Amino acid sequence: MSFLKNRVLLLLTAFLLVQTAAYYAIANRTEMKPVIRPLTSFANSVDDWSMVQEIPMEKETQDVLKADDTLTRIYAKPDGANASLFVAFFRSQRSGVAPHSPKNCLPGNGWVVFRDGKKMLDVPGRANPMEVNIYTIQKGDSKSVVIYWYQSRDRIVASEYKAKFFVVADAIRYNRTDTSLVRVMVPYSGEGEAAATRTAEDFVRKLYTPLAGSLPS
Repeated sequence: MSFLKNRVLLLLTAFLLVQTAAYYAIANRTEMKPVIRPLTSFANSVDDWSMVQEIPMEKETQDVLKADDTLTRIYAKPDGANASLFVAFFRSQRSGVAPHSPKNCLPGNGWVVFRDGKKMLDVPGRANPMEVNIYTIQKGDSKSVVIYWYQSRDRIVASEYKAKFFVVADAIRYNRTDTSLVRVMVPYSGEGEAAATRTAEDFVRKLYTPLAGSLPS
């Protein structure tokens, strides 16, 4: 056990040394910060989904979020299904600014998470399935299914910890730390959780390709 503990300690020490060396290696380089078109220019229609409302970001929320650009919209289908889309884009994370995880923000806004997990989704335009977080939440009588992920170039990451790891890796390899948080919420009532989940997944599948074209590659 002592050997194993020492080995773990050595590995952690080595990781911290590499991380420190990487930080100093990139600290003096001018970071490449991608510029994108305003997210408000994103398509009003996504396949059979059409925008029905655009919600401006309140200044108090923006002051906390510190994103370089955001988009909050509600889309609907002819059959009455609707989904809210939230995108927050960060040009750089070097100064400590980073996406706020919905895992923490949702409870902070009064939502109770009563089911959470991760799921692999097959999405048109991607060779491999993308892993996303999928939550079921409730506030009072309101219930919703939430799907969210972190997107950097063509990489989709569900885990906050993996996302932080890739910040360092991208800074070293590409001299970039930009990322986006993408969140989809579909409300439901009664026993409609399964149907809401299918609706959310349908929206994500149709959303992915046009959204990827609006974010840095």
